[in-house]
Amino acid sequence: MFIIAGIVALLIYGLLVYYIGRSVWSWLRPGPSMALKWVYIVVLTVVSTSFISGRFFGNPTVLNIIGSYWMAIFYVLIILLPLMHIVLWLLSMTALRRDGLEKAAVSVVLVLMVIAIGFGSFNAYSPTVRAYDIQVDKDAGGTMEKLNIVMASDMHFGVLSGKAHAERMVKEINGLKPDLVLFPGDIIDDDLDAYLGQGIDRILTGIQATYGVYASLGNHDRFEGEITELISALEDSGMTVLYDEKLTVEGLTLVGRRDKQDQERADLSTIMEGADLSKPVFLLDHQPNALDEAQQQGVDLIVSGHTHRGQVFPAHLITRALFENDWGYLQKGRMHSIVSSGYGFWGPPIRLGSRSEIVQIHVEFQ
Repeated sequence: MFIIAGIVALLIYGLLVYYIGRSVWSWLRPGPSMALKWVYIVVLTVVSTSFISGRFFGNPTVLNIIGSYWMAIFYVLIILLPLMHIVLWLLSMTALRRDGLEKAAVSVVLVLMVIAIGFGSFNAYSPTVRAYDIQVDKDAGGTMEKLNIVMASDMHFGVLSGKAHAERMVKEINGLKPDLVLFPGDIIDDDLDAYLGQGIDRILTGIQATYGVYASLGNHDRFEGEITELISALEDSGMTVLYDEKLTVEGLTLVGRRDKQDQERADLSTIMEGADLSKPVFLLDHQPNALDEAQQQGVDLIVSGHTHRGQVFPAHLITRALFENDWGYLQKGRMHSIVSSGYGFWGPPIRLGSRSEIVQIHVEFQ
């Protein structure tokens, strides 16, 4: 079934690329030159498959960059082109000259595409800080009455979410003066070499938090080597990775789960065995699809990412249908669920209908 679904998806994608390519070719009106037409077909084929081929050939930087920006252009044109053709069809039934209308429509589409990609890039690279206030009806012990948590997910550090974006994140986090920093997964974008090659590991060691930085892994925190190498590289970045593990930090129990796609992921009850449920329990779980399980096990706060809030409109309708809490805050009984739209992005370096964010959580204990 997975193979069949993949073939169907590729066929649909191929038809959409053909639709875009044919539309652009009709705008160019280059004449009957077959040589130019074949050059156009080859270039379009290379560009439209560059994101996939880049992953297949070991994430070469050039193909990744071309592929990512192609995905942004592809997405915007798939929204705008059908609208343009519908408008032209309706106007063709009027007395207006079609040639002038088509030229005007093409100009409008190009202007809107540039605006959309520019606005989407701003949303992707200019994070906002989203704050939540929650109350946990447990005693954290000692003199801890409040806790300032800063959480960031889905950084996807790599080629395009690179050094400058990492430096911006460290500055933003330190400016919030956190007691505790949590990273619930997708810290890298399938390529540890790009993460290390840009020195992002060294940049992240600059995060300052009273009780430390803790992380769980997501579905993109992977590479061709052993998982222990990846965890070691992340821990050299100044964070403690919880890989189906729990630990106690100043009277709090922190739990980190493997990603949902990891077939060796343990049951939460197994990981939490022996945990003191009279004290606050915070859980890092990349995908927000185990809220009932977390609530049953006595978790007080679960932080997640993964959804990107759809990243581009109207994909948020899909994430909203798939997850009980696909973004923002939800309370289930005494448990609080907070899902971030993510600090980075996957694929096209744009966000339309969502915004890059860092989450600040003010916790008050009772």
